[in-house]
Amino acid sequence: MDMKISACQLQGLFDALPDVVFFVKDCSGRYTHANLTLVRRLGMKRREEVVGRHVADVFPRTLGVSYASQDRRALTGETIENQLEVHILPNRAPGWCLTCKYPLRQRGDICGVIGISRDLRKPDGRHPTYPRLIRVIEYMQAHFAESLRVHTLAALAELSVAQLERHFRHVFQLSPQQVLTKLRIESAMRLLQGAGSVADIGLACGFTDQSAFARQFKATVGMTPRDFRSLQVSAAP
Repeated sequence: MDMKISACQLQGLFDALPDVVFFVKDCSGRYTHANLTLVRRLGMKRREEVVGRHVADVFPRTLGVSYASQDRRALTGETIENQLEVHILPNRAPGWCLTCKYPLRQRGDICGVIGISRDLRKPDGRHPTYPRLIRVIEYMQAHFAESLRVHTLAALAELSVAQLERHFRHVFQLSPQQVLTKLRIESAMRLLQGAGSVADIGLACGFTDQSAFARQFKATVGMTPRDFRSLQVSAAP
């Protein structure tokens, strides 16, 4: 039996998942479908307020530019899978998620972008390797500003590198490198609310230079460190 599911059916299905954002956009970057989770996180009440609008119309300028750049990559045929990102919610609080975007095809031609962003869940504390993995997490929390080798982390957990990678993804939904990136970016976001220079903050968080810091920060947060600092200042009471 040849069964096909429409975007409208998927939209209805994803409406039931409050921790997953679902969307479809056309080739011009305008939303054609959006689940209710996305609508609410944009601070809106009705789906009609999102459909037909460009990503740059519903997100702050810097975020809109970043997300539109991702969309253009998907429109060229690139697949974006499990990219670790911080989404700035309507209350300006950061929320961590994994984003997937795929080119949408019709009769073989790319006609848009379809994707999801799912919130990171709490770690699976029932997994048998959880106590050993927590040792690794605690070590990473204490040393994230240093150069960490995955072989060192695997030795701490008394696992092979392949086992460490597999168990990290099962328990934390992230690779060890993604966890390290998350720790560094979280620290940077806190420090950017202070008065330190962007260059000094990057070095304090384990980045080799300001360029590497800015590149990783923008890929994860959707804006440069300076833009993030400006956003925090504008949101301050």
